[in-house]
Amino acid sequence: MPEPPLTIDDHERAAREVLPADVFDFIAGGAGDEWTLAENRRSFARWMFRPRVLRGANEPDPTIQLFGDRISMPVIVAPWAYQRLVHADGDVGTARGAAAAGTIACLSSSGFDLLDGIVAASEGPKWWQLYVSADRGFTAEMLARVAAGGFRAIVWTVDLPVYGIRRRDERNAFEIPDELVPAGFGNDGAIAWDDLPWIREQASGLPVLVKGVLTPEDAELALQAGADGIVVSNHGGRQLDATTPALGALPDVAAAVGGRIPVLMDGGVRCGTDVVKALALGAAAVLVGRPAAWGLAVGGAEGVAHVLGIFREELENAMALCGCGTVAAIRRELVVAAP
Repeated sequence: MPEPPLTIDDHERAAREVLPADVFDFIAGGAGDEWTLAENRRSFARWMFRPRVLRGANEPDPTIQLFGDRISMPVIVAPWAYQRLVHADGDVGTARGAAAAGTIACLSSSGFDLLDGIVAASEGPKWWQLYVSADRGFTAEMLARVAAGGFRAIVWTVDLPVYGIRRRDERNAFEIPDELVPAGFGNDGAIAWDDLPWIREQASGLPVLVKGVLTPEDAELALQAGADGIVVSNHGGRQLDATTPALGALPDVAAAVGGRIPVLMDGGVRCGTDVVKALALGAAAVLVGRPAAWGLAVGGAEGVAHVLGIFREELENAMALCGCGTVAAIRRELVVAAP
């Protein structure tokens, strides 16, 4: 990549230049009037820092331990579907890029036909995002192969009983090419909390995180069902419009969980200061989807690694200036609501 972009927004602009307009809209767009899509970003502006000084934090350590893996920072690549739309390397390139940056890639079920290549792409830790198909035999086979392939966790997406209304795709008459959809791939809208033990059993006991939780009530149900982690998420604003932004839901969900299991979040994270705000409000880590897509579009695996490098540089800078030498030092008192 000549003259690599300096920020995530730069990567987005560069991706717009190289992608077909309908593909860019498929990645960038949201549901309905895209109010929630925009609100995910605006929510970060509602918090400001109360930095501390003279704390010896000039060389902060952003590494964390998560489900047994030490990773370079609390920033993970979120699952997003049909990655070969933006680059020929698709999910394999994303796995390589995340490994080069020392963090986790969570790969989408839509890339199941690339599973062997994803496994071989790197020795870095990988998670698998799961849609439970109506064909439970297909889902059982997928989970068995994922477990055998060394994946470290299952991220069960639960906020897609039906697809959200996505007007950009309708206006563009956009459709996913058949060759990118694995045979048997789909989502069963009748899934329920009592499916979680079955998922864990089919995945040979791997940790199961529930992705798509926005309320304390559902967080408690996830705990009762035996979830090993929660991802506070509104699907990047792509499902139900007029939904609370993920950052807005995070504090209540984190309070309900009370540290019993890790709580992660995604939605609108675009810079290092966003990461710090999310951690201060209760997240153990954040997931980033569209930024990784822009990096992949612009530069393949190298582009994904470069995007993640931007996050780490900005995160370390924000930690140092906030007086936080470690991620554990990022606490609730670091942020206050903006006037």
